[in-house]
Formats: sequence, C-alpha cells, structure tokens
Amino acid sequence: MDSKRIFDAIVVGAGFGGLYTLHKLRSLGLEVRVFEAGDGVGGTWFWNRYPGARCDIESMEYSYQFDEALQQEWTWSEKYATQPEILRYINHVADRFDLRRDIQLETRVTSAHFDDEQKKWQVTTEDGASYIARHVVMATGCLSSANLPEIEGRESFGGATYHTGLWPKDGVDFQGKRVAVIGTGSSGIQSIPLIAQEADHLTVFQRTPNFSVPAHNRPLTETEVSERKSVYKEFRKAMRDTAFHANFRYNEANALDTPPELREQEYEARWAAGGLPFMASFADLMFDAQANATAARFVHGKIDDIVEDPNIADKLKPNGVVGCKRLCVDTNYYATFNRPNVSLVSIDEQPIDRIEPAGIVAGGELHAVDIIVFATGFDAMTGAMSRIDIRGTEGKSLSEAWSEGPKTYLGLCVSGFPNLFMITGPGSPSVLTNMLPSIEHHVEWIADCVRWMKQSGKHTVNATLAAQNAWVEHVNEIGDLSLYPRCNSWYLGANVPGKPRVFMPYLGFPAYAEKCEAVAKGGYEGFEAA
Repeated sequence: MDSKRIFDAIVVGAGFGGLYTLHKLRSLGLEVRVFEAGDGVGGTWFWNRYPGARCDIESMEYSYQFDEALQQEWTWSEKYATQPEILRYINHVADRFDLRRDIQLETRVTSAHFDDEQKKWQVTTEDGASYIARHVVMATGCLSSANLPEIEGRESFGGATYHTGLWPKDGVDFQGKRVAVIGTGSSGIQSIPLIAQEADHLTVFQRTPNFSVPAHNRPLTETEVSERKSVYKEFRKAMRDTAFHANFRYNEANALDTPPELREQEYEARWAAGGLPFMASFADLMFDAQANATAARFVHGKIDDIVEDPNIADKLKPNGVVGCKRLCVDTNYYATFNRPNVSLVSIDEQPIDRIEPAGIVAGGELHAVDIIVFATGFDAMTGAMSRIDIRGTEGKSLSEAWSEGPKTYLGLCVSGFPNLFMITGPGSPSVLTNMLPSIEHHVEWIADCVRWMKQSGKHTVNATLAAQNAWVEHVNEIGDLSLYPRCNSWYLGANVPGKPRVFMPYLGFPAYAEKCEAVAKGGYEGFEAA
C-alpha cells in the first residue's frame, strides 16, 4: 500500500458489504480505502471456518446480483453452499473487479473521530496510523464480533480452546479427543454432528435448546442451475418484493384457519423440503402465539421421532416460539444424540460452575475434556462497531448515543454522526432477510446519497434527532406486533451480559425499501445537509 492518508471514503470491513461498497463508490470516481482486520477478504466467511459452516439461504440466492455477467459465470455446486465455497466466491469477486488494490488487510480500525471544523473523519488504526476521509462506511457485519462467555476459570483450562467465529485456518484435529461444545445456536448445531464423528467423546453443554429443521442439502443439477440462470433477473426482482428477500414459497393461509390434517400436511411437506422456508408454512406463525404453537408441537414430534432416548429428546425440545430465535438449519443434528459417544448436559439443570485445568465443572460434576469449543455466537449487529471508539459532533461517543440500545435512522445513519453510514445496521431488516440483497440495497442507497451530495455541493448529511426518534419508535411498534421479541435471543442482545434489551432488526420488506426510496426522492427527508 502507498503512504496516502487522505481519501474520499474509508470503508471498515472487507466482507460482502465492504467489497460492494468499494466497487460502488469507486464507480462514482471516489478514492476509497478499505481496512480489514483479517489477512484475507470475506468477513463472516473468512472467520467462520468451523466444521459444517454453511449458509442457511440457498446458494443461488446468496450471491451478488448487481452484475449479470457475474451471476452467469459463477456456478454453485450445492443447494446450501459451504464456507469454503462462499469464500472462493468472495475472492473471485475481489479479483474480477480489481478490488484488492484498495484493500488494506491486517489493519484493525481502533477509532473514528469527526472533526467539526474540517467536516471530515479522522480514522486511526491499531498500528497508530491516521487517515482522513469525508465519508466513513461501517461494513463491519452483523455477526462478526465473537462473544466469549465469562465463565470462572476459563483461562485456566489445560487443553485447547476455540471459538466457532474465530476458527483456525488449518482446522482442528478432534481424533481421539474428549471434546466439549458450549452452545447450541446455529454454529453449534452445524458443527456438533461433524465433531461427534471425529471425537472419542463429545459433551454438549446446552443452555437453551433451539428449534432446528433439516437442510436436506444436495448437489445442484446442471438443469436446475441453467433454468435459474435463464430467468435470474426476473427471479431476483420477484424476491425483492418479498418480506425476507428469499424464495421461501410463502403460504398466505393462516395456520389457525387451516384444518389440522391439512396443517400437518403443510408442515410435513416443508420439513421434507428442508430449510428456512419452514417459517413460511403459514402467514400467522410469527404473529399469533397459538398459530406458532402448532409449529412448535410439530417440531417436538419430529424430535421424539428422531431421538431414541425420551429423556434426551425432552431436553432438546425448546419451550417457546419457533423463529423468535433464528431458526437453525441442520444436517443430522438431533440424530447425533443417538451416538454412544455423545452426551448432553442441560445447563438449566446443571449450571456450569467453573472451568478447571482438567475440564468443565457443571452441577458439581467434573467433565474431563481435552478441547473446549465455544459455540457462543456474537455480540450481534452492534458489537463490532461498539469496539471502535467512534465520536461524532462535539466529541459525542457512539457508545454514549447507544447507551440505552442502538438508535438509528433507517439502520443507515446515527444522528450526530455526519457522513457515517452503516451497512445493514440496527433498525434495518438485515438479519431477518437474505443478507446479500439487503447489503446491496444499503450500498446502493449510500452511493446515491453520496452522489446527490456531490451534485448538490453538500459536504455533510446528518440524520435529525426527530427523524431518528420517529424511526426507532416505528421499528419498536412493528416489532411488537410480532412474536420476535418474545424470547431472549441475540436479536435483542440477550446473549451478551449487560447489553440493553432492544429488538434490533426491522421487520418489513418491501415497505422498508419503499421508505428508503421516499426519503431519497424527498431530498433526503429526515437529514440535515450542509
């Protein structure tokens, strides 16, 4: 990299969001620099290399759509792409659009301070270097800040420890080892079956059981791929008009209005097809507790069918709402507990007391292990940004602005932080959607805003406090209409001790996109431009 320190825009993060932001802003003639903490591009898919890591959105939808030639030339091999294949795709995109020359790897951003006089941002990196930019785009990802639980004695463990979100590139050899996995969210549910195949013995420590549906992953046929590619544009447009930006095959009927035998048939068909479309079985599943209970009973029945030991089956059954925690998609997860080398410890019944050099003590009993895998997720949606010292006008810190929970305007900007943009930030649909089209939507909105500023001779745009407050109130109102806030999920930050409980995503495409478009067409209504 050259010694240049002044840019039109600085982008933090080189995942899907950062790469497309770089490409889009460069197309406006801007000088852009991307800072990435890792030694390669890929973001979430660079760090999450744990066994079984896959996307839960079908591969032919979990990809960029901004370039038709790119869509046509890349061919996915499986229905649900693995982490290595997704990472190969990201690297292909970086090379195809010559993005690497403006990406600075192994560079962690530690602070971003707005200069009130210069109307520019000063960005500092871990090595002490400082850079100046008019615009800063936080493409730090929703699931990129690993969350390690504060367990007494964690540092005293005599064996090896790993976090699924910070997995070593060379992998981990579990052969002949006694392994503990703490956590049964998505990364735990994906990795546990594969670890169990290798380990001498696997002990799973479960705080709260999760609902999971089978992936039924398989190779894609040439006919499937060619048929989709022949109508890619039309398909993508149709998906943009759906609530989750994905082909979930939405059923407009309500579960409670459907005769029980037909309702069971629908659930059976969805279970057989596999994946997240299970949540689109009926229109009222996330809005009516009684409707949702019919889906919960169905999944409980499947667990009983699969798991041979009734006591273990009961421990694996979640109490509560299907989908208020992100529904997991698995391959042989429940069946893994039929293996003789797998044990389940319910932390509700046997809380983890501490970690000792020899293993984990739970309910007074020592579980001797050689390796501990923390599948404990992330400080979601805000964690990566909260670890950077971000200060806006008059030196106000973002941590202070978000002390009661994250507050944004459209999930794109924060009042008092001019020209600071977020990709899929809190207050936007983000993690409730197929992330790729949501990322593209945000990047294109930001690029249009920057173009408008250039054309209008404006140096800054800043969300007004009134517009932000109104948006936060609206996000909460919409969220409260649903069942999403009903359980302690990472959607609310409940997995991070001390984090304010706020339902962070916004429920509602395509209405959200229409609102963003109306704001732009209205001369960036809700923003002050100067």
